[in-house]
Amino acid sequence: MAIPTTREDFKDYCLRNLGAPVLEINVDDDQVEDRVDEALDIFRLYHYDGIEKMYLKRQITASTMKITSNNGLSFAGNSKIIGQSSGVVATVYGSQNSVPPYNTDQSILYVGHLAPSVTGRPVGPTVMFTPGETITGTNVSGATVTGTISTATDWFTKGDLENKYIPIDDSVYGVTRVMPLFQGTSSSKSIFDLQYQLRLNDLYDLASTSLIYYTTVMQHLATLDLILNGKPIYRFNRLENKLQLDLDWTNPQKIDVGNYIIVEAYRGLDPVEFKKVWNEPWLKRYTTALIKRQWGTNLKKFSGLQLPGGVTLDGNLLYREAMDEIKQLEDEIQNKSAPLDFMMG
Repeated sequence: MAIPTTREDFKDYCLRNLGAPVLEINVDDDQVEDRVDEALDIFRLYHYDGIEKMYLKRQITASTMKITSNNGLSFAGNSKIIGQSSGVVATVYGSQNSVPPYNTDQSILYVGHLAPSVTGRPVGPTVMFTPGETITGTNVSGATVTGTISTATDWFTKGDLENKYIPIDDSVYGVTRVMPLFQGTSSSKSIFDLQYQLRLNDLYDLASTSLIYYTTVMQHLATLDLILNGKPIYRFNRLENKLQLDLDWTNPQKIDVGNYIIVEAYRGLDPVEFKKVWNEPWLKRYTTALIKRQWGTNLKKFSGLQLPGGVTLDGNLLYREAMDEIKQLEDEIQNKSAPLDFMMG
């Protein structure tokens, strides 16, 4: 038996399973493609082998702003710029002495944390520079530097800070956890650091110390950390491809350009990368049944038509057989799904 390892091999296998090339399968190639995509989606949604647990990372990006004066690198990294007509203030990234590094295109400024300069002015999504206005900042020596914002249609492209979300790949089916954005770097949070606790209690030899006490202390610290610091609050809908993080995006102490977001998620297997997906028994049977249903749907339009030799087309019978097979296979995959975790309390 030929083992399918590509999409084309998989399609040929399913068609042979229906009788090709001995029989003419009255299904267009585009229809076969649609049925394969439909089967893969069901496979990833319900089959325990259809997805994998992953830890994805995303580095927070700045927004890009084009200027016509071609002196973008003259603005000092991590300095402030202000729009002369809009009054908007922003932080410069990607220039001299700034991390992370960006390209050296002098007509582009990487900016973030846009805010009005006038006290009391409402801060919202409408806070923005004005195309064509003059911006003023400083260089690494503290001298004043000016530039002119471009009037092109793509003069400003929002980064993660201004979007207030991070994009998620279409292959991700669910997000289960967002790692804390920062750990105990200040004195008020360092008590939750394991090394700090070990040194504080001179726990240099676990063999001579009761693990019961150690475990109890660590559980207590974890509870304190949860109460005092909490966990990142997020919202995710796979149809939007956006991970919404409910935090103060305007506060560089909370989140800033260059920070990494680590996400625990479930991602659908890509059969291009993992070729064994094409040889999964349930997927082969289910896709074959879907193509058979499509075949029956096409033939139903000519039901009762008698061909030369006395052969009569019966698309309805073929359709009903396919529907029974599909129902059986869908019941099978739902009963074989990975069990849910028990909740006790």
